[in-house]
Amino acid sequence: MAHPLQLGFQDAMSPVMEELLHFHDHTLMTVFLISTLVLYTITLMMTTKLTYINTMNAQEVEMVWTILPAIVLITIALPSLRILYLMDETNNPHLTIKTMGHQWYWTYEYTDYENIEFDSYMIPTQDLPSGHFRLLEVDHRMVMPTESPIRVLISAEDVLHSWTIPSLGVKVDAIPGRLNQSTFTTLYPGVFYGQCSEICGANHSFMPIVVESVPLKHFENWSSLMLS
Repeated sequence: MAHPLQLGFQDAMSPVMEELLHFHDHTLMTVFLISTLVLYTITLMMTTKLTYINTMNAQEVEMVWTILPAIVLITIALPSLRILYLMDETNNPHLTIKTMGHQWYWTYEYTDYENIEFDSYMIPTQDLPSGHFRLLEVDHRMVMPTESPIRVLISAEDVLHSWTIPSLGVKVDAIPGRLNQSTFTTLYPGVFYGQCSEICGANHSFMPIVVESVPLKHFENWSSLMLS
């Protein structure tokens, strides 16, 4: 969970989010170096007395400022394409969960089991237990095992929604009549919060998402309780 005064990303809790943070830092450093070079060049041109009034031909300079930006774009594009491939890759998931967006709550269905399906509503402020997050806690969390590839199938029943967990690097649109999918693996046990990121109506800000990652043994106990 991010701190209220945090200006950056939340801590990465999945391998994909770690890659996204590394790519963000890599791109930001590239932009910083380019901005520094441009600022230095502008300052130098504004302060130097060595000016020329005649236009001069400099083929070497033109080649440098054409080839150098192309190299910079390649160094940014290649890691980006790699992360896009990792985010889209689905390989033998251990568990598949179907997520349906409604106005204004989520429904989770564990398709590998017969009778595990439940709705997830936000807990009103007056009923919120002590120590829980206001406007973020739900009555039924989506429970999943730690260190297991999870596939989430996402759709909507009425309008556009968006299933988003920032700390896991997941943001998938829920579109009526269309089934989108995403995969992720949590690195550590914990509770991860998100919210619908698509303006879906009057109560758009009151349909939070809570994912609870637990060890496999605890997940098996939870699934047994849900089936009983």
